[in-house]
Amino acid sequence: MEAITIHTSLNASLQEVWRCFTTPADVEQWNTASEDWHTTAASNELHIGGKFNYRMEAKDGSFGFDFWGIYDSIVEFKQLDYTLGDGRKVSVGFEFTGIETILTETFETENENPVEMQQFGWQAILDNFKKHVENQ
Repeated sequence: MEAITIHTSLNASLQEVWRCFTTPADVEQWNTASEDWHTTAASNELHIGGKFNYRMEAKDGSFGFDFWGIYDSIVEFKQLDYTLGDGRKVSVGFEFTGIETILTETFETENENPVEMQQFGWQAILDNFKKHVENQ
């Protein structure tokens, strides 16, 4: 499996970025790669061994799926590592530079879609996250 790393810089405090990334009500607002999709439900058990689940659906009702995983490691305000339901590993890093917060995600690719499509989709979601955080 190939690993891809994406990132964004946010004009927000580390605590605000962490809160928006881990709070289900916030996740429902930003977790989409395009305007024709949305997250209809989110849950998050933020502890090692805890499960998160984000229900993603096409707005026209034609398709939906659960994006879920189990936390392997949590360092508050610094790092989240989890294993997705299909066994792929993801690592999310949070770093405050004194001016902005940098969020970096590294994820293992899957074999169904082209790598470029996966990178674009994950980056689009991260871009929506940035908009959500900065428009609070």
